[in-house]
Amino acid sequence: MRVVVCGAGIAGLTFANRMSSSGHEVVLLDRAPGPRPQGYMIDFFGPGLDALDAMGLLPAVDEVRYHVDEATLVDGRGRRTVGVRTPGLAGGTLVNVLRPDLEGVLRARLPAGVDVRYGTGPVAVTDRGDRVEVALTDGSTLGADLLVGADGVHSTVRRLVFGDEREYLRYLGFHTAAFLFDAPRVHAATRGRFTLTDTVGRQMGFYGLRDGRVATFAVHRTPDPTTPADVRESVRDTYRGLGWIVPEALDLCPPSEEIYYDQVSQVHVPEWSRGRVVLIGDACHAVSLLAGQGASLGVAGAYVLADQLTRAPVDRATAAYERLWRPVVEERQRVGRAGARWFLPASAVELVVRRAALRLTRFPAVSRWVAATIVGKSTDVVTTPRREPIDPA
Repeated sequence: MRVVVCGAGIAGLTFANRMSSSGHEVVLLDRAPGPRPQGYMIDFFGPGLDALDAMGLLPAVDEVRYHVDEATLVDGRGRRTVGVRTPGLAGGTLVNVLRPDLEGVLRARLPAGVDVRYGTGPVAVTDRGDRVEVALTDGSTLGADLLVGADGVHSTVRRLVFGDEREYLRYLGFHTAAFLFDAPRVHAATRGRFTLTDTVGRQMGFYGLRDGRVATFAVHRTPDPTTPADVRESVRDTYRGLGWIVPEALDLCPPSEEIYYDQVSQVHVPEWSRGRVVLIGDACHAVSLLAGQGASLGVAGAYVLADQLTRAPVDRATAAYERLWRPVVEERQRVGRAGARWFLPASAVELVVRRAALRLTRFPAVSRWVAATIVGKSTDVVTTPRREPIDPA
């Protein structure tokens, strides 16, 4: 089987790895000129860890992970208001890793036969019934047995085959940003712990990296889903006045092209496949920043699809993938929407309530309850492979 995968992010890399390892021909495309350096510190846990373990990649991920025992909230002068042990909130094993580092592990472990092409992507898709043709931005055309859209929330494959993204995006009322910068004083204040401003309506978080840089995460409430034309100036204007180390971080904010910036949305697509085209990861089931499991679900979902393609023809495999995986992600999406109010308080009252709730997590029973609320139900879809039943007709 020849497979074209659009999107060399976490889900696309995972799928390309599994399919190539199973003996299939894989072409992996990405519009970016090369691997993206921007990205968050990820709390990686759940079914994604099961998939990485099955792929033999956990030792490599362990080499690039960070060990974060506590997320600390601080006031405008940097004084601790409350802290919470993050491993307990995951309900099991939790790995903290920068998104670019996780992608680096997946990329380094791609089989040699994978044809990776940066700087190009699809402009038209034609399903011929027994194969699919993909016209690319570089003027060439690829023929394949299957086209996989792994190109994120704003998926081009989804737009070309399934329709305008406005039909599928559910805006949750937040914008988010992430960037890296160098500042020895800020690094010293944040090394070894994830620190967030304990603030209303907008929040910045910091973590000192092993290379001396500081990873920054930002989120704020806004009713307008439109992203700004000048990202750098918008970030500087939005978070000005938060205090502590925030002013220095904003002064050192890099150019717009080095900042990850997007609206916080979920993606709901009624069907994940049409003919010889199928979607994976955020392209079909983004759970959003609020659910905190997008990377894990992207890896696991890609693994499930690849597994089904080893067990059945394309049409039955894509149907089985959706049947098995959709209930998992829809439950995580519900969890994310339910937690939106407390992810970033909208008022001083909600801020006080959140502090009180987080302080209670020091008690094991409360911590377990919060973990169940945040993580959602466990799943064995990855660890217990299933074969699509054969239609007796």
